[in-house]
Amino acid sequence: MVILGVWAMRHVLFLLGLVFFVTGASSAQSSSANPLLLAAPFSLSSSGAVSAASTPPSSTTYSLSPIALATSPGEPIANPFSSAPATNAWPDPQYVQGVFVNYNWQAYFGYTYTHFGAQHGISRNLNGFNLDIAYYFKTWFGVEGEMFATHDSPNNQSSWFLFVGGGPRFRWRARKGIEVFAHGLVGYSHLTPQTAFGGQAAFAYEVGGGADFPTPFRRLALRAGADMIATQYFHDNQFNPKAYGGVVFKF
Repeated sequence: MVILGVWAMRHVLFLLGLVFFVTGASSAQSSSANPLLLAAPFSLSSSGAVSAASTPPSSTTYSLSPIALATSPGEPIANPFSSAPATNAWPDPQYVQGVFVNYNWQAYFGYTYTHFGAQHGISRNLNGFNLDIAYYFKTWFGVEGEMFATHDSPNNQSSWFLFVGGGPRFRWRARKGIEVFAHGLVGYSHLTPQTAFGGQAAFAYEVGGGADFPTPFRRLALRAGADMIATQYFHDNQFNPKAYGGVVFKF
């Protein structure tokens, strides 16, 4: 029995030694394959107390902080766990452009409605077109020239009301690229046909404004506006409305 117990004890010790050997070999292989595990953050003293291990000055420190990975705009970010090439996390500043551009020249063409009313029972609703061109000396101030022609046929008789003038123009940039403007124009007007109440030509001016709305095309916009037209026909003053809408070309 004693001999059998000694033989069994030897086999148990041999198996325990084999297990410790295999376990130690696998741990050593795992530590050498992962460099992040070489520098252990803790150490175990002989008394069993756990304390933080100091890192030698020559050892390499790894940081996974996004701040450490991306230091400045345009600098590529590298993933330490990926073999893929680094990519730019920030756009290159030289490709950043403004969304809305202010152009010095604007040309407009569109539809116009006017109502002309005067004494002696004259009342006409006229439809036509208007042309306009403006040049801005500054971002907010420019000069403008306009011509519009409207037509009506009361009692099957052709009637025209025309205006040509110029003056200052002001604009402001609103939200979402909308451009708001105001203007005041002074010029000449012409009314047909000839009446028994006075001449066909008169001094005129208009005051008003509108807005230009952006389109997917940078140099094109849609305009809507309204003015008040003042004239001096038949030895009297007239104040009549005008509404218009059309397309603006910027260059």
